[in-house]
Amino acid sequence: MISTAESGWPDRAVSLLPERSARVRVVAVEGRSGSGKSTVAGHLCAALAARGEPVHVLTMEDLYPGWDGLARAPRLLHDWVLAPLRRGEPAAWHRFDWEDGRFAPEWTRLPEGVAAGGTLVVEGCGSGAREVRGLTDALVWVAAPAAERSRRLDARWDAAVYAPYRDRWARQEEAFYAGHRPRAHARLVVDNSGAPAPPA
Repeated sequence: MISTAESGWPDRAVSLLPERSARVRVVAVEGRSGSGKSTVAGHLCAALAARGEPVHVLTMEDLYPGWDGLARAPRLLHDWVLAPLRRGEPAAWHRFDWEDGRFAPEWTRLPEGVAAGGTLVVEGCGSGAREVRGLTDALVWVAAPAAERSRRLDARWDAAVYAPYRDRWARQEEAFYAGHRPRAHARLVVDNSGAPAPPA
C-alpha cells in the first residue's frame, strides 16, 4: 500500500506498474465516489509524463450512459477501447454529453503518441470490472474512509448538481462492487485518506 500523505508517492506508484511493451499499457484507477480517483490518476499521469512517457487519461464519466449507466459502461469500455487496443487496432469512443443526455456523434481517439505505445489511464468506477480486467495491465484501488469521502462529495464544485443523484449512484456502486470486487484484484492500493502531499 502507498499513502498519498508520503512525499514522492506518485513516482513510487508508477515504479510498481508493469513495464511498457510495444502496445498501449492500460492502468485502471478504481475506487468509491469521493475516494479521489481523478486526483490520484492525475498525479500518476504527471509522474509518467515527467519520465517522458506518452500518457492519457480516459474518465469513465465519458462512458456512463447517464445516471443509471454504471452497469453498462464497462461493456462500452471493453468494446470501444480495450478490446481494439488488445487486437492492435485504434481505440475510439463516443463521449457522453451530460447536458444533452446522449452520446456525442463524433468519435474521440487517443493522442497519437499514446496510441503508438504509451500509457492509457482509465479512471472511474467500472474501470476494474470483471469483463475488462483481463485487458488491463494494472488495477489501482484508491481507498479513503467513508466520512472523508462524504466530506469530499459535499465539497465538490458540482455538489448541487450531483446531490439529487447521489443515493441513486451509491446504490449502483454497492451493486457493482459486490459483484465485481475490484479491490481484491488490485495490483496496488493507494491510501488517500487525507490531504495528498505534493509530489516530490
